[in-house]
Amino acid sequence: MIWTDALGRSVEIEGPPRRIVSLVPSITETLFAFNLGKRIAGVTKFCTEPADGVADVPKVGGTKNVDVKTVVKLKPDLVIANVEENEKADVEALAEAGLTVFVTYPRTVIHATAMMRTLAEIMDEKDAAAPIAAAIEAQAALARAADRDRTPLRVFCPIWRDRWMTIGPDTYMHDFLSSCGLQNVYGDSTERYPEIELADVAARQPDVVLLPDEPYRFQPRHVKEVAQAIPGIDESRIYIVDGKDVSWYGPRIADALLRIRKTVWGSAPSL
Repeated sequence: MIWTDALGRSVEIEGPPRRIVSLVPSITETLFAFNLGKRIAGVTKFCTEPADGVADVPKVGGTKNVDVKTVVKLKPDLVIANVEENEKADVEALAEAGLTVFVTYPRTVIHATAMMRTLAEIMDEKDAAAPIAAAIEAQAALARAADRDRTPLRVFCPIWRDRWMTIGPDTYMHDFLSSCGLQNVYGDSTERYPEIELADVAARQPDVVLLPDEPYRFQPRHVKEVAQAIPGIDESRIYIVDGKDVSWYGPRIADALLRIRKTVWGSAPSL
């Protein structure tokens, strides 16, 4: 069957793949949620979930430095990559080696859910994926209804500290935060991941700050640093959060929406 990937390429995949290499941590977690653990032949060292599932799966390097030779030796039927998380040169090298590579690029919660449904179809596991996707869609609908009559909270969410970097528009994290009733204070940036000066954040007057523990490992000691740079914010409104909740698109989205919304609003609509 012919599938169109995120690069607009027509990718021929003959029958459900039986040996899969995933180069994307959140997609690795997704495949295990679809009960496909036995088909996963290789993952990156950053594919850490589910911990017990990936522990014995061969590692093929990092997301940004894939060991192409190791992937080729694993003889996968399908390699799953991502525009943002993997290097173009690595993806091209895998394709030139004769491997079937399907590239993903979800930038919204809706896109992520659609991607999961597509992957489930490719794997012939639609029944396993259906309840997961439906739960995400239902939770997102509840969130939209809850936010209809209230003003979004302005949020600053850095992803790196030295230099400081945050998220701009057209990113999955930006859309996820919007789904949590939050307005990204750098949503007007012309860059998807702008480098910033922490001193500039105060002028943007965030109501809350989320400090994710990945990709940069923000820790409680950074709360004081941010509070000092943003005099107008109460330190109690600066939260350390699970970085996977705000950046991993996959089966955790529904619960992540609940957790982040409860953190910033004090409660969250539940199914």
